[in-house]
Amino acid sequence: MDIIPLAPRANLDHYRKLAKELLGAWQSKREDAVQVWAKRWLERLAKLDSAALAYLAIDDAAARVVVLVRDQAREKASLVDAQHVLAGLHGFDSWPRFVKHLRAVQRASSEEAQFEAAAEAVVTGDLALLRELLAMRPALIRARSSRRHRSTLLHYVAANGIEDFRQRTPANIVSVARWLIEAGAEIDAVNGDYGGDGTALGLVATSAHPRGVGVQQALMELLVAAGADVNGVSGGWSPMRSALANGCPEAAEWLAAHGARMDVATAAGVGRLDVLERCLAEEVAAPAELEKAFVFACGCGRTAAAELLLDRGVDIGALHGQTGLHLATHSAHLETVRFLLSRKAPLEVKNGFGGTVLDQALWSAVHNRDVDYVPIVEALLAAGAAVDPSWSTGIDAIDTLLRRVVTRSG
Repeated sequence: MDIIPLAPRANLDHYRKLAKELLGAWQSKREDAVQVWAKRWLERLAKLDSAALAYLAIDDAAARVVVLVRDQAREKASLVDAQHVLAGLHGFDSWPRFVKHLRAVQRASSEEAQFEAAAEAVVTGDLALLRELLAMRPALIRARSSRRHRSTLLHYVAANGIEDFRQRTPANIVSVARWLIEAGAEIDAVNGDYGGDGTALGLVATSAHPRGVGVQQALMELLVAAGADVNGVSGGWSPMRSALANGCPEAAEWLAAHGARMDVATAAGVGRLDVLERCLAEEVAAPAELEKAFVFACGCGRTAAAELLLDRGVDIGALHGQTGLHLATHSAHLETVRFLLSRKAPLEVKNGFGGTVLDQALWSAVHNRDVDYVPIVEALLAAGAAVDPSWSTGIDAIDTLLRRVVTRSG
């Protein structure tokens, strides 16, 4: 959830002024007026709070303001429209709710102000402050954010969604989570993010931040030991399936090993051929579900599962945002990439971002510098992937490969 933090010491007058500025840009005859205004506003904010906005790509955020403005779809904007956009950018469904929050957080003794301080203490690992705040107001342990996601403090340990500027995982987050649980946090409380039924366990299992610092599994162990349901809430989304969809295969494997229910797609994603074969024998899975299973298998490097599904008639070029080859390429599963190429997986199909498989490989190489994508690129080029002569990654070994192909074809 791309939520912009409040300006330090901001008050209602400040945001009323901002709404008028936005409206002026909105009503301007200049096509880029809203984007120019948004960029200037965010740059000013970043100077005031550089730590909170370190995560923010200002140009991308400014472009999102433009999208929100366009989504209003009104011929003539009003101040109410501008206020609604500003409220949404800060995580509120309406201007009145945003105003109520602004007024509340200006009072240090209010529940909203203390909840905000406690949420910040969670993501910075300030256990002493957290204890102090809950000693003053014990009800904070089950309180919820006044933003639209309605998260509890326990949700913040996942560093997932909620507020982007709080997507941080301190070194002592397991101790923080343990203390929150011992203080009475509701273990399977759901928040309003990602469809409205995310538990702390589900958010942890799908989060890149605790995974990146090596505490994802420890957090899951703690939550499950405290009673968290490995399947999520009844009728809600599956933590294991979502972990696979969000690039956290280790978390999915852990959940499977701890009793999470598996179906065709999740069994393929965690490489459980026994369960996959049983599901295929006992269930009549829809073609789209079989394709999803194949895509999961490829993205997680489960070559045997991918082969089994292809032998059952799954389309190797099935596109679910990405093809199996796109995902195997992004995840740098060389064995799976070679297998798919041997089965004539399509190279020039474009994913949901408009990129071919080679486009994906080059993007991934640029954005994941700690992974060696040279063998992946070599395999794609050897299979005949088309090369744009203008491409350059700044990675010498890859750019040399690309130039060789261009030279030969020229």
